[in-house]
Amino acid sequence: MSALVCGSFAFDTIMVFEDKFANHILPEKVHILNVSFMVPSMRREFGGCAGNIAYTLNMLGGDVIPMGTVGKDFGAYGQWMDECSIDRSFVIEIDNTYTAQAFITTDMADNQITAFHPGAMNFSHQNRVNQISGVSMGMVSPDGRDGMIEHAAQFAQADIPFFFDPGQGMPMFDGEDLKRFVEQASWVIVNDYEFQLLSERTGWSAEIIAAKLEALIVTRGSEGSIIYANNQEIEIPSAPVTKINDPTGCGDAYRGGLLYGLQRNLDWATTGRIAALCGAIKIEQHGTQNHQFTLEEFHARFQQAFQYDF
Repeated sequence: MSALVCGSFAFDTIMVFEDKFANHILPEKVHILNVSFMVPSMRREFGGCAGNIAYTLNMLGGDVIPMGTVGKDFGAYGQWMDECSIDRSFVIEIDNTYTAQAFITTDMADNQITAFHPGAMNFSHQNRVNQISGVSMGMVSPDGRDGMIEHAAQFAQADIPFFFDPGQGMPMFDGEDLKRFVEQASWVIVNDYEFQLLSERTGWSAEIIAAKLEALIVTRGSEGSIIYANNQEIEIPSAPVTKINDPTGCGDAYRGGLLYGLQRNLDWATTGRIAALCGAIKIEQHGTQNHQFTLEEFHARFQQAFQYDF
């Protein structure tokens, strides 16, 4: 059962300013703002929703095909995918563009200033779902606006069940757009903040949205998640963690776990716990694709966290 994950690939350049922005930004002078922050530590990570989701699902042993558009600078990322044995047949390079990238500067008070360049992501609509055969489920995750709209329509036309995962792409869509996504999708996944936006823009409650779907999943960080399915609200606890290093990418790891559970035809309570454990393992590592485990290690940790195995 192959999962086609449509979404972004990106480089995340993360820098740390060893002071506080507030000490160097004068509120009364913001109209002539001109500041430079010395950042002695910096790291560059492979990221993007499609890449992150595929990374975790592949590590679990799931069958995944990520689809996205990248730029002329993708070489090192592509080599990483090859090392991880992740199929990149449908990750296409767009001439004269750069791969999407975020430049993130964090200060000592955990404030962040981020600049994001979408680059090749804006050409995601050049990929088409019907280019690939043997797909049993899909995911439309944050990407170029046209790509998200067209891929959702293509999944629906092909009668392939798929997740709608608006994520950071939520600001691109109005209420009518979001209603159409919900009506096309089989499953919708959002965090609690994104759910509030989804509800406000559509005018639909969780019960109305869930009634149109096989499941609505709302994640709540350390408070776990709720899965609305089969006229039930299934509470999924968070999984224990040994340390908290970096929450970035936890949601994508969670989504990889969801796809794995669906591929294995597991019940929602177990699928949600697999997803929660994926997020917990990710949060213990810096970066979005630096967590590692074997399937045997995952089962052992699942048993320890939830007192049963799957």
